[in-house]
Amino acid sequence: MAAVLLVFATVPLVFRAAGADGVTPVPQLLAFLPWLLVPAGLALALSFAARWRPGLFWAAAVLIGLAAFVRPYGDDAPASPGAPLTRLRVLTANLEFGRATDGLLAALRRERPDLVAVQECDPERCTTALDSRAVRAAYPFRLLAGYGASEGSAVLSRFPLRPDGAVAGELAMPRAAVTVSGHRLRFQVAHPMPPLPASLHTWRSELGRLRDLAASRGPEPLIVAGDFNSSQDHAAFRAVLDTGLHDSARRAGSPRTPSWPARTTPVLGAQIDHVLVSDALCPRAARFLDLPDTDHRALLVDLELHAAR
Repeated sequence: MAAVLLVFATVPLVFRAAGADGVTPVPQLLAFLPWLLVPAGLALALSFAARWRPGLFWAAAVLIGLAAFVRPYGDDAPASPGAPLTRLRVLTANLEFGRATDGLLAALRRERPDLVAVQECDPERCTTALDSRAVRAAYPFRLLAGYGASEGSAVLSRFPLRPDGAVAGELAMPRAAVTVSGHRLRFQVAHPMPPLPASLHTWRSELGRLRDLAASRGPEPLIVAGDFNSSQDHAAFRAVLDTGLHDSARRAGSPRTPSWPARTTPVLGAQIDHVLVSDALCPRAARFLDLPDTDHRALLVDLELHAAR
């Protein structure tokens, strides 16, 4: 039994160390990498009880390796660059086929975000609700894309925006150019396919397109917000961060707070919902919100916009 547990923990650890996501079931296990400390610790206890010396060394090595990678990926928040040009609040929420539309509306009234990225905005519930008079009054500017229950995405804004293209994908990933207090930034919705066995290639390709967008960005500030279907333990997601974008939850002190699946968070889960920002944007706070009727937690981030460095 100890050997089985150690193989279960060792295989994804090897791929994490090699900087690769591998094939099923490795990408799926990598999402829960910190939780592999449990089977590795149990294997250590079983090896000790059985006096299996190779198992003791093997388990100790796996525990040390896992502990090393549990450390948050990316750089720490820099020293304050001075007074901000303006402040804004960003919310991203996956509504699970539009079921959490009422929860989103309540969060909009309660938290009053300035920019909102919505995923899985179905045309019957979500789109209709976002077109209501109350929502239009609070968010006069919007961008809708996709037509299916899972494909639909939306951008809501208190600030003027215009369409700015999209990242190609099976699920809609629109982008808007937003003018915030006279300063222009780009706001990209992220929603690549999940790393299911049948869609691993698509998942990698779509995360690669998000990476290409981040790598080719110009001097304008960039926000990429949404359900990335990947965590910091996936090489494809780290490649997006390696372009110089920063994970807001990481910089705000919540690098491992789970956002999915909502039914088991915060006890068990993975952080796959992110708000990534370029250098001119400094995260000051990040909170994960529980919305009813969805398998994701929403992410609310307070940002400061500074002059480009």
